[in-house]
Amino acid sequence: MMQPPPASPGMREDEIDTPALIIDLDAFESNLDTMAALLAPTGVRLRAHAKTHKSPVIARMQMARGAVGSCVQKVAEAEALAWGGIPDILVSNEVVGAAKLARLCALARIATVAICADDAGQVAAIEAAAADAGIRMTVLVEIDVGAGRCGVRPGSDAVALATRIARSKHLIFGGLQAYQGSAQHKRTQAERQTLIAVAAVATRRTVEQLRQQGIGCAIVGGAGTGTFQIEAQSGVYTEMQAGSYVFMDADYARNLDGEGHPVSTFRHALFVLSTVMSQAQTGVAVLDAGLKALAVDSGMPTVWQRPDIRYAGASDEHGKLQFGSETTAPRTGEKLRLVPGHCDPTVDRYDWYVGVRNGRVECLWPVAARGGMN
Repeated sequence: MMQPPPASPGMREDEIDTPALIIDLDAFESNLDTMAALLAPTGVRLRAHAKTHKSPVIARMQMARGAVGSCVQKVAEAEALAWGGIPDILVSNEVVGAAKLARLCALARIATVAICADDAGQVAAIEAAAADAGIRMTVLVEIDVGAGRCGVRPGSDAVALATRIARSKHLIFGGLQAYQGSAQHKRTQAERQTLIAVAAVATRRTVEQLRQQGIGCAIVGGAGTGTFQIEAQSGVYTEMQAGSYVFMDADYARNLDGEGHPVSTFRHALFVLSTVMSQAQTGVAVLDAGLKALAVDSGMPTVWQRPDIRYAGASDEHGKLQFGSETTAPRTGEKLRLVPGHCDPTVDRYDWYVGVRNGRVECLWPVAARGGMN
């Protein structure tokens, strides 16, 4: 059941009911503008990943700054975006099951939709669904460029699958999906560059082998917030699929630049607002934001602008803060912003974004694709 919003426009930030998912609108808009400015001179397009924000409102803001569309991971996410008016959507993932494929084909009547595949059985199933719906579905071949997750081997195996797609009267070969996910959170710039160099070589080789067979790649997609500048400079990728840049979580903030300093390209814009609910122990305060309010798979959240306070642990409904005797203890009832360790699954815990500017609530946006697991 969708929950009522925790705030209303005009309300002060300290009046927002907690826990609440808030967006610092100034930082958020700065992130959108920064990405557009960084990609503009490269000629590489942005197809921002909506699995991060799950919102057609945000997707439209990205497109207003030059994005060609969105990518998603699930059919339910594609539905939420298409119904929200996003005209160009790539499911950057494999979709298996007749019911899911029928839903995706239905979306092709209101938006440009594409899908990924990494074996011939998937291609046959997509072909059958497209034929039944009376459409032609665009299919990208996903290649494994080092992540060891999904993807056919680059080179001849990928060419064979692409040829199978290109010969179908119900399908259109759309290009390659070449995402190196395991590179995104490597802490040093050198590590990220090494992994993406390998990915780029494999991708370039596959594009060339396709060209030799007379098959072009309209899309060569991949990249994430941690590496998009490397892929954009490679000369082989045509679309960047970064998503987390809009919000910047605590884990991405641990990545380092070439000089060993934290990367500061984007600003923290997403926070979980929480309330101190207990101070029963010395050096300890308890918040109303625990595991149900925050994803901790990539580490604990950080307390915004309070490096003297550590979020030490979480249980279902409680977050435990620890601090030294020299720290001014947070007061019971005080509101604190938390920077999530991992933004994507944190967003999926909420029905509403609360947009805040200059200490006041400016807007409320639904998390339209929340819970879209199928």
